[in-house]
Amino acid sequence: MLLAAEVGKTLKKEIYIPEEIAASDLRVALISEMIKAREEQGLTQRDIEKMSGIAQPVIARMEKGTTIPSIDTVLKFLVPLEITLKIAPLAEAK
Repeated sequence: MLLAAEVGKTLKKEIYIPEEIAASDLRVALISEMIKAREEQGLTQRDIEKMSGIAQPVIARMEKGTTIPSIDTVLKFLVPLEITLKIAPLAEAK
């Protein structure tokens, strides 16, 4: 019997092309780092809302992965944390 995670991986491979999977994995990694940075600074989603102008419900949806943020939204989120994005080869990111 296959575990749910194994079934999910199998379906993911059958439905999506490798580039879509890679983009999704990068998006998950980016959002995870954004959440980590926010939490390490002891900030809530409401704090980020006040500092960035991004509505808290938008931040929540972004952090849950139910919406794909624009690059502008990502940058607005990062500025109050005093961090930025870095473009690097994929091998370096791993």
